[in-house]
Amino acid sequence: MKAIFGLGNYGPKYAGTRHNMGFDTVTHLSDDWNIPLDTRRFKGLCGFGWYEGEKVILVQPQTYMNLSGECVREICDFFKLTSKDILVVYDDVSLPPGSIRIRKKGSAGGHNGMKNIIAHLGTEGFDRIRIGVGEKPEYMDLADYVLSRFAPGDEPAVREAIATAAKAAGTVITEGTDKAMNLYNTRQNKAGGEL
Repeated sequence: MKAIFGLGNYGPKYAGTRHNMGFDTVTHLSDDWNIPLDTRRFKGLCGFGWYEGEKVILVQPQTYMNLSGECVREICDFFKLTSKDILVVYDDVSLPPGSIRIRKKGSAGGHNGMKNIIAHLGTEGFDRIRIGVGEKPEYMDLADYVLSRFAPGDEPAVREAIATAAKAAGTVITEGTDKAMNLYNTRQNKAGGEL
């Protein structure tokens, strides 16, 4: 069994914001894999189903971002999952809009949702997909920036990144993280173009 957690903040106020890239990717997976997000349990909105012969749980934690680890921990405990059985999808201000990065482990990089998950699991050793939302302008507070919406010009790249992250999640499940990293971790310059 694999659990895919898409991080974000619940409620219409936060829909479409930079901080909800994980939520948006899980919604995309729910549609693509025909796994409805129809169960409120474990402090999350969950969908239970199958993808290519693997049992999967799609999850949007409903705790607000900085307490995401509570939902992750409850699901891991209940289904006896290890850190190797989970994949976390979230936004990253250090990547340009439209880019993604897959990693097997790593620090939280200042992301409060990831800090909380690492604290609850006691390890940084779990798969993650980071979706670029662009660096914050110097004049903006980080919290205000990640809770803001994208400029219209960035929207096409962001939509494409969500679709790519969803494909990458499928590859992680069917072919492993190394294969997904080889396929989807393209180097990009600040303008978002490939180097």
